[in-house]
Amino acid sequence: MQVDISSKVLDQLFDHASLARPQECCGILLWDENCILGLQPAQNIHPTPRTHFEIDPAVLIAAYRCEREGGAQVAGFYHSHPSGNAIPSETDAASAAGDNKIWAIIAGDDVRFWRDRPEGFEALSYRVVDG
Repeated sequence: MQVDISSKVLDQLFDHASLARPQECCGILLWDENCILGLQPAQNIHPTPRTHFEIDPAVLIAAYRCEREGGAQVAGFYHSHPSGNAIPSETDAASAAGDNKIWAIIAGDDVRFWRDRPEGFEALSYRVVDG
């Protein structure tokens, strides 16, 4: 499967990761079922944010409420690995819900997209589009 993402959102992902360094950034990916067109940055509330992430529950609730009311759909989530690779860690795998959401992981100037399948993460290709 291929994920389309707007160039603006891709830039925002890298910016958020850079600003959060040395901690992990995190947030929500938003789409219209065809393209990731937005994101909702969230505070990383995990007690050890340099090596783990936890999206602020208030941001999650607000995103799902907006979706139910006809707003942007929650495509999935993103976070950074400030001192690692853009691949799911053992911690990521242990905390994954297996709900088929898309995960973006940013590491330096690399970003990779993953599908959170019940049997584990599946690598996704992506295409950058204008908009």
